[in-house]
Amino acid sequence: MKLAELTIKDFVDVLGSDAPAPGGGSVSALCGANGAALCAMVCRLTQGKKKYAEFDGLMAEIIPQAQTLYEKLILSIDKDTDAFNLVSAAFKMPKETPEEKAARSQKIAEGMVESTKVPFETMELCLQVLHLVDRMEGKFNQNAASDLGVAALNLGCAMKGAWLNVCINLGSLKDAAMAEDYKTRGQKMVEEGEALSQKIYQTILQSL
Repeated sequence: MKLAELTIKDFVDVLGSDAPAPGGGSVSALCGANGAALCAMVCRLTQGKKKYAEFDGLMAEIIPQAQTLYEKLILSIDKDTDAFNLVSAAFKMPKETPEEKAARSQKIAEGMVESTKVPFETMELCLQVLHLVDRMEGKFNQNAASDLGVAALNLGCAMKGAWLNVCINLGSLKDAAMAEDYKTRGQKMVEEGEALSQKIYQTILQSL
């Protein structure tokens, strides 16, 4: 059973168990998916309203983009746990002979790359949604202002959470250049995302 197909209660139950996964990476992806879904919802609550008719084109443009990003983030919930399971399975491989040790080491390295790549992609997806939300400033149904603010907060939280999951794996990457590239790009991205999230939140808060 895929995590994304569980009921909310079942997901939270397994999250709170002693199982090591799902963990923070999957939760970050879910948080991002919530933000993307709220973005799409506010667009739909704006579209077709006479008061906001001039923004119908913008809403029509953003909705499919937000929907696509939402679907990718939903997939990332399971992808993050799958990546963790790759590493976990690799550590359980036999290591009695030189050949077994080499094969085990290779699988661990591959798993660590995947475990870094997935949360990094979550960050990228969340930042894309934040840019969509930012484009909506002053152009959406104000009755849903709090919803858009929550979207921004979820996306900012998702980015920082995913970044923690990238950072914890960087030291285990055998390719130093790859690790440095993730670190440099990730730090820049999380700073941009945090600034956007807080800007949107503060703007909406002041409008209430």
